[in-house]
Amino acid sequence: MNDSPRVAPKSPSEALKPVAPPAPPPKARRRRRSSPFVAMLSGLFTALLVLGGLVGAGIAVVSSQSRSPGPFASDRVLIIPKDSGLAEIADLLQREGMIEHPWVFRVSALISGNWTKLKAGEYLFKARASQADILDIIADGKVVEHSITVPEGLTSEQIVARLRENDLLSGDIIQVPREGSILPDTYRIPRGFSRQAIIDRMARDQAALLNRIWDRKPADLPIKTKQELVTLASIVEKETGRADERPRVAGVFINRLNRRMKLQSDPTIVYGIVGGQGTLGRSILRSEITQPTPYNTYVIDGLPPGPIANPGRAAMEAVVNHSRTKDLYFVADGSGGHAFAETLEQHNRNVGRWRQIEAVRREPGKPPAEASVDKVEPPPAPDTRSEAPATQPSEGEAIETWPVPGNRRAAAGQLPQGAALAGGRVRAFDASEGTSRDPLLNKTFDLNSPKQIPALRP
Repeated sequence: MNDSPRVAPKSPSEALKPVAPPAPPPKARRRRRSSPFVAMLSGLFTALLVLGGLVGAGIAVVSSQSRSPGPFASDRVLIIPKDSGLAEIADLLQREGMIEHPWVFRVSALISGNWTKLKAGEYLFKARASQADILDIIADGKVVEHSITVPEGLTSEQIVARLRENDLLSGDIIQVPREGSILPDTYRIPRGFSRQAIIDRMARDQAALLNRIWDRKPADLPIKTKQELVTLASIVEKETGRADERPRVAGVFINRLNRRMKLQSDPTIVYGIVGGQGTLGRSILRSEITQPTPYNTYVIDGLPPGPIANPGRAAMEAVVNHSRTKDLYFVADGSGGHAFAETLEQHNRNVGRWRQIEAVRREPGKPPAEASVDKVEPPPAPDTRSEAPATQPSEGEAIETWPVPGNRRAAAGQLPQGAALAGGRVRAFDASEGTSRDPLLNKTFDLNSPKQIPALRP
């Protein structure tokens, strides 16, 4: 069945009327051809998008690899030599079994910008440290620091010798520093630190500390200059190693300075003989007590011309914060310290007790050695030394006994008959620093405790 609409017939007049022709079809627009430059940019953009995707994927892979735990199971120390570049460091890490893929390390360094910051040195890496952690440690220069301890009471020559023997340090020391001008302490330094640099640092620390201590000195201190303060502190440092008695030892010497008494300190005898070498290595001979040197405080008045060692902080503090006592003497007490006395009589009693301690300590039945010559190590014979004369010698009389404030040597009374040796020589004193008979090293007894010492015989 035909569903098309029926056309109504037109009248003859309408059929004869002309009909307007249909409108012409629209012209097809000609497609403009793009320029080669635009096409190149379009291709380049497409390539960049693809490359960016690849780079992003690569960065994700590198980041994942660099942050994964490392292959080494225990802490490792690695020294990276000077002038090592990124490639050399990556290869070194691979050879040491600390990374598996050097290219990941190099790419991580390039991406992060740390490849320009890598520093030589000694590094500690924790077990299983990732490549990112290793890279950060090297780039930040977190090198291992070593402790170097310079003991108090060493001379500058001794300190320089120790630093030269330390293989952690590098370079040489231009000049041995002036005595007392460097501060003994514990210093933390990286491997390869300059020896001269640590000397300079010790000198700066000493100057700064001395200024602070000097500002706190009491007005009645018989010390005129900072140099004199260091000088007295060096004597205190050499006389005792016990922190609790440094102020009291300093007080003894300050009391003697105020009374214009000679200091009579054994370490000054030693320094006058050996200088910066430090220790005599043997006992002090009686002839050396009167041997004139600029430092021998048995001969000179007051302080020596300069320090006899490099004192530590505690010894310098002890000088300005000395004990306010009337003590003028001290002697070894058998406990590693000293017994103090205000008078010569008290001091002689302390010395007598110390002699008995020495006698008890000696091996029983051991015959005394022959005392025909001066000894480096004195024989364990009955003590025949003297530090305090019973009477003062008359003018022109040969002096064989000497008043001493008390220190490492211990004796009292007049030199017994037979103590003088052939040719007028006298047996060496024992207990000199650097020998095995130094009473400060013997802690068998305590002279300050009556329960631990023998009764003093009349």
